[in-house]
Amino acid sequence: MVFLRSAGPDDPDAALWVFDRDSRTERRVAPGPIGSYAIDRDARVAAFARDGELFRADLIAGTVTAIPTAEAAYDPRPAPSGRDIGYVTDPGGSASLRVVGPDGDRLLAGEPGNAWREHGGAIAWGMPGAGAAAFGRTRGWWWSPESGQILAVRTAKATSLHLLDLDGGWVDAHWDRETYPYLAQVRWETGGPLITVLRRLQQHGLVLSVDPRTGETQVHAELADARWVEPVPGTPRHLPDGRVLVGGELAHDGFDARCLFADGSLLTPPGLYVRRVAGTLPRDGGPAGSPDLVVEGNLGDPAVREVFRVRTAVGGGGPEVTRIGGLTGQDGVVVGGDLLVAGGQVWCGEERVATLRSLAARLPYRPEPVLQRVTDRRLPAAVLYPTGHIAGSRLPVLVDLGAGPGHQRVRADAVAWQERQWWADAGFAVVSIDPRGTPGIAPSFEKAVHRRLADVLPADLADALHSLLGKHPDLDLGRVALRGHGLGGWLAATAVLRRPEVFHRAVARDPVLDWTDLPAPIAERYLGDRTDAADVYAHHSLRDAGSSPAVLLIGAELPGLPSRPAAGPADELAFLRAGA
Repeated sequence: MVFLRSAGPDDPDAALWVFDRDSRTERRVAPGPIGSYAIDRDARVAAFARDGELFRADLIAGTVTAIPTAEAAYDPRPAPSGRDIGYVTDPGGSASLRVVGPDGDRLLAGEPGNAWREHGGAIAWGMPGAGAAAFGRTRGWWWSPESGQILAVRTAKATSLHLLDLDGGWVDAHWDRETYPYLAQVRWETGGPLITVLRRLQQHGLVLSVDPRTGETQVHAELADARWVEPVPGTPRHLPDGRVLVGGELAHDGFDARCLFADGSLLTPPGLYVRRVAGTLPRDGGPAGSPDLVVEGNLGDPAVREVFRVRTAVGGGGPEVTRIGGLTGQDGVVVGGDLLVAGGQVWCGEERVATLRSLAARLPYRPEPVLQRVTDRRLPAAVLYPTGHIAGSRLPVLVDLGAGPGHQRVRADAVAWQERQWWADAGFAVVSIDPRGTPGIAPSFEKAVHRRLADVLPADLADALHSLLGKHPDLDLGRVALRGHGLGGWLAATAVLRRPEVFHRAVARDPVLDWTDLPAPIAERYLGDRTDAADVYAHHSLRDAGSSPAVLLIGAELPGLPSRPAAGPADELAFLRAGA
């Protein structure tokens, strides 16, 4: 097992380490700073870059070698065979893909200096491309399992995908890019590549397999929703028996679930909300070609992101899911071979074979938020009191919104509450609420905000606050403040401007002032076509939402609202206290 670890709080530079299962020992392979790395199929070779210089680490011998390259190297990845290393140059401009190995350093794809005729922009190879982050896709190129090809994104006026042979040949991946412009997901682990492409408004998508010889594609599944399609991270992927695993939704016959399917057959029960597929593990006593899936999700309580094994073998009896006890998705689950790693725990089958040493500082707080479900919509909510709070003492309320819509705040995870405990100890009852639009409960709950976030979200927050008062009489709802950043900042400001009788003060850090300022994939997912829904966008804009001295903008300016170019927590606290 290969991992990064710093030497502790006083030395944050991460070094490259290896854990050997047989000897159950750890050893450092390369000193830091190392920001990221990639390994070959058998974890024998690692590649990383430091300030544009490429390094190859022999993970067996423990040696590290600087590899001369024609240009500064970024995003290096060894081939599955470990023989060659691919890398990207000039990631901020006309990015190119190069490969270095025993045969030298050669250009695989690049068009430096060329420009889009209509737009005057650079052409990039091997970069994720505009809009990729909105779908969780952070990569722009992938090795073939046999190490003889690279699948690469080309970004110009539009995004395209190409199969590049190391001997110089290449073919395009063919799909209707006019109809399906978004390349949401790409995976190439066995067989041919699998990709998910979406229409611009994301209400329809296709899961396609790509023939690595010709670039022709075949449809394996269609994804459709009247609001938007939400692909499951970790899918699509080939199962060892040839079936294609796809994430989708059940929205009929009383079901409202986010599930997994293999060639159309349901693998997960409707009660399991699937968040991510981490990988596969061999099944004890099962067929060699039918391993279990390792899935992150929740079964009942959205605050607890657990880890499950899901049977893939074909058989009767319906879906079979087993909870892996003691593990949560917050631990960062990684699967490879027959090992599962969650946080610092290393598991082989049902046995925990090691716990990696942690040199991290201890968490400063031991928060004890009170988690519950409120209102007839069963909104997840939590209240965090100051340390040593004495019941009967009324407290001003601070609603912590974080990054806003689409980001879960009510979680059974001590790390998530550290900053909020600081705010609580400053004299607030800190309240977190997951309104409609938050993942983890059901697709209908998540998508109920389509084209109406500015109305639904403040209403849910207000309803939840009044519902909490029954069990938390110390909440002073005459003094309610909000804080958030990005879309959370937009929501904080919107709530005060729209519902000043409920929400009395807000700090909005780097808020989204107008949804047209967001990347198109994010804005149109929630609000629809910018050209056909101008009234919807205007309704969600802060530019014409009114003025109030009770809303502080940090990192943004609007007439009628106080603003500062920068401010720290102490400045936020002073502003919020002024209204308490």
